[in-house]
Amino acid sequence: MQRVLVMGSSGSGKSTFARRLSDMTGIPFVSLDALYWKPGWVKSDTAEFRGRLTEVALQPHWVMDGNFPSHLVELRRDACDTVIWFDLPRWSCMFGVMKRIAGSYGQVRPEMAEGCPEKIDFEFFRYVWTYRRQQRPKLLDYFGGLRADQSLVCFTDRTQANDYLNEIALRQSQVSIH
Repeated sequence: MQRVLVMGSSGSGKSTFARRLSDMTGIPFVSLDALYWKPGWVKSDTAEFRGRLTEVALQPHWVMDGNFPSHLVELRRDACDTVIWFDLPRWSCMFGVMKRIAGSYGQVRPEMAEGCPEKIDFEFFRYVWTYRRQQRPKLLDYFGGLRADQSLVCFTDRTQANDYLNEIALRQSQVSIH
């Protein structure tokens, strides 16, 4: 596991998981939000974002968190060796978004670009609410393009994600003992 793509709905816990995995393994964390957004929630130009993403994707090691934009999905999929997918229920993701807003409203989260504070955005709420119906089928097609040498790990609740990280920690502690 050297190039890990962490995907799923906003509010699913993918950023928290990706940062924890990065901290545990020493593999650098990359946030697509930080690569994509400019201060004031201004979108990057497609060519500019593609250049930044290509530079990062060519690095030998990364844990990359994020889903968008759709026209660059093959670049990330082709470069990764592992995809971790948070396939959580809508209510769980909506709860995650609300909890995140309550805890960091007006502040810039660690995985965000400078100048992009947490805010209430009803269009974003609608995106999360419709994610399973509109985005999930696209992700299933996307995962169908994985090669035999790539792994897909799917979590349907946060407990599975925590258990996965605990297994990694246990393996690491066993290796350090020997």
